[in-house]
Amino acid sequence: MTDDATTPSTAERQTSTSERRPSPPRRGAGQVTTPRIAGSRRAALPEPHESTPSWLRTLAGWSWRALVILVAVALVFWAVSQVLLLFIALFLAMVFTSVLRPVVGFLSRAMPRGLATALAIILGFLSVAGLLTYVGLSVAGQWANLGDQFNEGISALLDLLKASPLHLTITGEDVQRWLVQAQGWVSQNTSTIASRALTSAGSVVEVFTALALAIFCTVFFLIRGQEMWVWFLNQLPSRMRPGWFTGGGVAWETFSGYTRGIFLVAASDGALAAIALVALGVPLAAPLAVLVFVGAFIPLVGAPLAMVVAMIVALAANGVINAILVGLTIALIGQIEGHLLQPLVMGRQVSLHPVTVALAVTAGTLVAGILGAVISVPLVAVAWAVFSRLRTIEPPTVSLEPPALAEPEEQETA
Repeated sequence: MTDDATTPSTAERQTSTSERRPSPPRRGAGQVTTPRIAGSRRAALPEPHESTPSWLRTLAGWSWRALVILVAVALVFWAVSQVLLLFIALFLAMVFTSVLRPVVGFLSRAMPRGLATALAIILGFLSVAGLLTYVGLSVAGQWANLGDQFNEGISALLDLLKASPLHLTITGEDVQRWLVQAQGWVSQNTSTIASRALTSAGSVVEVFTALALAIFCTVFFLIRGQEMWVWFLNQLPSRMRPGWFTGGGVAWETFSGYTRGIFLVAASDGALAAIALVALGVPLAAPLAVLVFVGAFIPLVGAPLAMVVAMIVALAANGVINAILVGLTIALIGQIEGHLLQPLVMGRQVSLHPVTVALAVTAGTLVAGILGAVISVPLVAVAWAVFSRLRTIEPPTVSLEPPALAEPEEQETA
């Protein structure tokens, strides 16, 4: 016997079930119904981006990221151009610090570090001043003789051009006419030349200002450089300090290695050039050796320019054969530098591919002239060293052949 009070009837169960189920919405004005598709309860509307090809979406993603990077690089160059004097001073300070740091470390073993820093800076200044004084005295002592030899060399060159298959005839009257035209141009453009002289005077003031600021910063970098670096790291969030510590250490190691290495390589080139020029009897051997020393700081460009100047002086003094010998000798020095001195002195930590060096020098020259050509290679070397240390290295490519296409699976026959 069942209890009628506790057992719900069939009508009550249907009523409760209908209350739990949500009633379908009524069709009214402003409502859109979804059409039914055979084999599915609801139509799957495509997403808006699915109509765009995947390759176009990938290309668009890379494009806007590349644009952001280019804008950031352009802003960096613009900011540097606004404070170019400050940038040059800091760059020179880092160069002086990297060169003098070993000397200060050696002298600080026997005296306080402040006194060692002052003594190292004085010794460096005296070395540069002595070298420039020697070059000036050498030029002054041989200038008159070189002028006569240069005139004789020009006459010999004109005779050689006249006797060549081209039959280029240039007489003394032509040269005199050119000199008169040059004097007329100078007299007509006196105001322009004077304004350029004033601009050069302003540039000289800027150079001395940058040099003074560089020496001032060098003193603090040599005495308290480590403390300044630690203070900078402490200003960063703790999660960013390991990356900055590693990247900064690699950057300074690469920059200092490049700077000291290029000084040693340039000094070696200058010494070899001086020995060769003296052996060949070329006048002004000391100034030309200094020119080779300076040219070594501009990769791929400085050495050929120094070679051309030395060949012109040798041609004016000793004739065509001597000029050819000078060119071959300096070319041999360049080969010794590229294949022996740079790998031995600089090592692999600052080695760059010749294509990278050529592109860096060209870009630096286009952006900032000779200054850009000098600083572009060390900056690229530092950036590559930091990137190589901080990046995640992927497995190397074993073969350059394309992977073999997988054979299609055999279809099962019914």
